[in-house]
Amino acid sequence: MENPVIILGAQSIGTTALDAFLSNDVVVYCLLDDDAKLQQTELNNIPVMGNTDDKELLKLLGKKCEVFVATEDTASRRSLTNMLRDEYEAVPVNAIHARASVSEHAWLGHGNLIGAGAVVSTNSKMGNGCLIGPNAVVDVRAELSDYVQVGAGAIVNAEVKVADQAFIGPGAIIVAGVSIGAKARIGAGSVVVADVPAGQTVFGNPASKV
Repeated sequence: MENPVIILGAQSIGTTALDAFLSNDVVVYCLLDDDAKLQQTELNNIPVMGNTDDKELLKLLGKKCEVFVATEDTASRRSLTNMLRDEYEAVPVNAIHARASVSEHAWLGHGNLIGAGAVVSTNSKMGNGCLIGPNAVVDVRAELSDYVQVGAGAIVNAEVKVADQAFIGPGAIIVAGVSIGAKARIGAGSVVVADVPAGQTVFGNPASKV
């Protein structure tokens, strides 16, 4: 990546994204966060400069800077991503840690974060704005829609389909071929052996409705 990056969000997701960019020797220009307590501080020697809608800094996007959206709330990430597209014609870049393994035959959208040690296998597909935690696995031909979150160490097995904004907790295992509905939530450490409807929360081994 030739241009430096501005990260929108300086909390846990922003910290992880910063680590991913720095692991690849990508220059991070600054971080922006709406929490006034974080502004005018530094995160790993990178300045946190202002709000996520700072027009003076965002006007650098395009030819001079890239952007990554790392706010904690999914609705906020979607809103900021849409604003960047509509007002600045900017699309968030992917933040892929140098120690992650992403197949050259995987398909990735924009603005995804893939943590250290994560594996994204061949012929898998990932939409936009997904968060893949450290040491998580997205196996062969698995499909993740937009804004899916996969926690650290979770395994999304072959040919699993995960719909928009679903959450898969740390250490969970999704058995091959299962479908996870939109905004469904899979509890940490759960083993999912059957389809999960949209909006449902499941937990346990085997996972059942909470």
